[in-house]
Amino acid sequence: MFKVGEYIIYGMNGVCRVEDIGPMKLTGIENDKDYYTLLPLYTKGSMVYTPVDNQKVVMRPIISKQEACRLIDEIKKTKPLDVTDDKRRELAYKEALKSCDCRELIRIINTALKRKKERLAQGKKMSACDERYLKQAQDSLYGEFAISLKMEKNEVEDYIVHRISIKDMASAS
Repeated sequence: MFKVGEYIIYGMNGVCRVEDIGPMKLTGIENDKDYYTLLPLYTKGSMVYTPVDNQKVVMRPIISKQEACRLIDEIKKTKPLDVTDDKRRELAYKEALKSCDCRELIRIINTALKRKKERLAQGKKMSACDERYLKQAQDSLYGEFAISLKMEKNEVEDYIVHRISIKDMASAS
């Protein structure tokens, strides 16, 4: 069970802070069940109420700073999704997003960026599908990394690029 004040991942809501734990104080709701009151960090004016024993939505602690750094260091080794068919790729993107797994989010990002590069080389622009899932994956991943790394969400991408370039320079020497 999570504690009040703890940051967690709650499905597609992303990073949430546990604000309260206990029975719902609303009429028509069973009072014999405990609920988390969650504050999504990146959705202003929103609050989520979910049973503490909810099995339908991914609920997990955010990753540690060490795990975030390790994942960043492995980004270049992370294989993109191996799907060539557009319809199946979108399904793969959806499943990867629903997993709320950082490695899967990195795979979406790698896939979309690889496809963007290929399409630009052909004189085409990025597909709307790739663009949409790239943005969703980056929002989710950068939101979690921001909390783990104790920085603002809009600083995460630059941090990742910087960390990867330093690692590349170190391995080249």
